[in-house]
Amino acid sequence: MSNDMTGPGTGGGVLSSLGDRMMGRASGSHAKVSKKSGPLDGLFLSQLIPALLLVLVGTITIWTASLTIADANFPRHLVGVALGLVVAVLIWRYDYRNLAGMTTVLFVITCFLMVMPKIPGLGVASHGMTGWVRLPLVPVRFQPVELGKVAAIFLMASASSQYNGKIERFSDYCRLCGTLLVPLALIVITDLGSGLVVLFLGATIIICSGAPRNWVLATIALIVGVSALVVITSMTDGLPHVLKDYQLKRLLVFADPSIDPSGDGYNLQQAKIAIGSGQFTGQGWTNGTMTQMQYVPENQTDYIFSVAGEELGFLGCLLIIILLMALIIRLFYVAYRASTPFSALIAVGVGGMLLFQTFMNIFMNVGLLPVMGLTLPFFSYGGTSIVTMFAALGIATGVRMREKPSWLQN
Repeated sequence: MSNDMTGPGTGGGVLSSLGDRMMGRASGSHAKVSKKSGPLDGLFLSQLIPALLLVLVGTITIWTASLTIADANFPRHLVGVALGLVVAVLIWRYDYRNLAGMTTVLFVITCFLMVMPKIPGLGVASHGMTGWVRLPLVPVRFQPVELGKVAAIFLMASASSQYNGKIERFSDYCRLCGTLLVPLALIVITDLGSGLVVLFLGATIIICSGAPRNWVLATIALIVGVSALVVITSMTDGLPHVLKDYQLKRLLVFADPSIDPSGDGYNLQQAKIAIGSGQFTGQGWTNGTMTQMQYVPENQTDYIFSVAGEELGFLGCLLIIILLMALIIRLFYVAYRASTPFSALIAVGVGGMLLFQTFMNIFMNVGLLPVMGLTLPFFSYGGTSIVTMFAALGIATGVRMREKPSWLQN
């Protein structure tokens, strides 16, 4: 895992134009006198506003769910939002470029965060899953895998940026895939949803680093084949069951909800009914029958979109999707304008993470994908998840603040 920021080639791949546009930066960067910057200089409002609107609508929606759900601790969510804003500002002002040559350190940190819940004395079980950690003498628990997603973005960006937009040797491509595979293997067995997020954001970064198309397609075919083999062996008596029972049940319920009509199948059907009952304009906040009667379990986290569908209707859901897509598109635009490959790949990773979680959560709620336990970015209830999303926003805003000035574009 080389940390050198120079590498073979500057053409090819998604970042090829970025490399070409960077060539004149050094010679001209001191030719202009920069404007005096204020404390809010570089604040990316077109990125910040959609996120804050999502948090506002999501917070009100969570409040309506918390009226009848004891587990939905509304004050705790507000604390998470406030802490997330503080973290976003701190990360925004920090010069993330200091991490560009720290691949090995980032690799160790990412792997440690993935295995942290398995350390005796630290891991805490909740809802049948040991994914939380409570540190000694600290009365707060958190999910380290959420922080691990952000660490994985920095890890893959650091490892991939040395190729400047074009991976020419197959050995280098395999090295990048191996770098991603280790933390992925540490988390995917116990938390499949988070593992898939790490896989998607890491793969997005590798692809945008200039990986040849045939190598990528071959890797996708390999992943599909291995996934099918894992499912088949987990369903066959006498063969190793890689998937846990609840994970296999979720896949089977996705194919046929009647398999578990009182469990996961029930949750999925009730979520779809709740979304449909909202019709075009919704029943109004606190007026959702399915929400207030607690027909949809976990509707403050995994099924928060069903609450929005029931209480805000089609128009409200459309607004949520528009805000999320506006935010994600802006993140990829930030990547396009970034001043270095490392900066661009960080923005790509953040955008990939939000894109995957958005579609997984929404598709899960409408029955187009199996349940994965992923939150809707900036909308779902949760302390660590909302802080992580704000941290990712702070990272992307930092990239935006340090992009090339307009007179160096083209």
